[in-house]
Amino acid sequence: MIVRTPGAFTEALSTFRDLQNTVPVPRGVFMVLPESFRVADESAVDNPYLDLDHPADAGQALIQAHTLADRVRACGVEVKLFPGLAETPDAIFPNNVFATAAGRLLIGSMRHPGRRLEAQRRDIRDWFSAQGYQAIDLSVRDCVSELTGPMIIDRARRIGFCGMSERIDEAGLAATHEGLGLNLSFAFDLVQGEYHTNVVMSILAGRACILCPQSFADQRVPQAIAAAFPGRYLEITVAEKNAFAANCIALTDQDLFISQRGADALHPERIRTLESWGFRLHAVELSEIEKAGGSLRCMIAEIF
Repeated sequence: MIVRTPGAFTEALSTFRDLQNTVPVPRGVFMVLPESFRVADESAVDNPYLDLDHPADAGQALIQAHTLADRVRACGVEVKLFPGLAETPDAIFPNNVFATAAGRLLIGSMRHPGRRLEAQRRDIRDWFSAQGYQAIDLSVRDCVSELTGPMIIDRARRIGFCGMSERIDEAGLAATHEGLGLNLSFAFDLVQGEYHTNVVMSILAGRACILCPQSFADQRVPQAIAAAFPGRYLEITVAEKNAFAANCIALTDQDLFISQRGADALHPERIRTLESWGFRLHAVELSEIEKAGGSLRCMIAEIF
């Protein structure tokens, strides 16, 4: 079911409020290393988070990516690394291109031509095929869907929260909802200038939500989302959001990963709130990679 108004979402939510039929955290993740790293000017058309004024240090970006992988492994989460390619500089953000659910590999249909090359990578496709995943290839369909960039998922209840922008269209919404086997998707508009929902909100291990209300065109939308996570809903400011504080991800029931910039921006009271909910924050320095307009969550492609 796909709904488009806060009222319809609230009504539909009652069916799935207590449904816990899927493991809410991944069994592993994969990353694409920032080899031959550079900031892709093409993405600046609709990604206001790019830093075009300060050239990225490719060597430092690679060190930061390996540090992230090591920190994730230290929490007991398997990490698969794929090499970066010079012709696809945005490949360091693979969660926009590949998503998994229930033995299926969903391949996104990217808005920008430079990112469409990522979807054709045989090494990633073949690795998942060898693991027994069935490929569902949206890149050959007439749609736009950058998967878990615009679609934030409560994996426990299989509920999707989709901010509509140029990075996902109506056909892409329907294909992503079906391909990921979601029970319910709530589609809504972001304010002008926001391109990916995963910069403005995150669902944490299926049991909490962090969100910037000012990024939503209709303020009834964050209110409806809050009702889906009673007692576990955390609002952040625009400044915190701009520092990628919402671009975080819980990779276990307790281990919450966030960039150092995002952690530094969070008000201490909000950090204490997250810790009171049982989360351990792992802050990782990603200053060079963030110049490309994404942060930690964008670098992590979950394997379910």
